[in-house]
Amino acid sequence: MSCTHDHSCEEHNCSSDWSLYKHIDLSKASALNESVPGSVKSVFKAWEQRLETSGDCLESNDDDPELLVFIPFTSDVKIKSISVVGGAEGTSPSKMRAFINHEGIDFSDAQNMQAVQEWELAENLQGVLEYQTKYSKFQSVANLTLHFPANFGGDTTRIYFIGLRGEATQLKRDVVATIVYEVMPNPSDHKTKSEASGGFSPVE
Repeated sequence: MSCTHDHSCEEHNCSSDWSLYKHIDLSKASALNESVPGSVKSVFKAWEQRLETSGDCLESNDDDPELLVFIPFTSDVKIKSISVVGGAEGTSPSKMRAFINHEGIDFSDAQNMQAVQEWELAENLQGVLEYQTKYSKFQSVANLTLHFPANFGGDTTRIYFIGLRGEATQLKRDVVATIVYEVMPNPSDHKTKSEASGGFSPVE
C-alpha cells in the first residue's frame, strides 16, 4: 500500500520522521549487482536531500535491472514505511520485496524465499510516495534486505534515495553481550578484599 506525501514537511517535521538513516551501519551496507562498488551508501541520506540526483546513485549493471540491497542497523529499529526515489526514463524500480534479519541473502535466495512484504512501485521522481509496511512484522529489525527485481523498461535500474520512516530502540547492538554479562555477573569479578585474602565479608 502506498500513500501520497502531501503535507508541509516543515509543519510535520519530516526530517525527524525519516531519520532512520542515522542508524544504518554504512560500513556494512552493501548491494549485489551494483555497477560501482560501494555506491549503495549514497542512497541513505536526509529526507530533504532525497531529490538530489546530480551526484552518485545506486545503479545496476547494464542490461540487468535487478538489485539486492542489504541494510544493517546499529540498533534495532521499527519501520513504518519506506520511500524510494528512482531514475527517469524507465530506470526506476517497479517492484520491491523485503526480508528481515537475514544476512548474506543472494539473488537465488531472494527468488526462492518468502518475502515479509512485497510492493508494486510507482515512478516516484518527485519523492511524494511512501509505502507502508505491515508494521507488526517490522519490529526489532536488526537488518533489512530490499530486493528490486525489475524496473519500468530501462537498461539499468537507478536509485537515488531509500528512506525509512520509523523509530530506533535505545539498545545498541554492539552492547547486547555486555548487558547479558552484567545480568549474570561472574562472582570472581566481585570479590571483596577479605575474600581475596581468604576471609569473608558481605558484599554491600
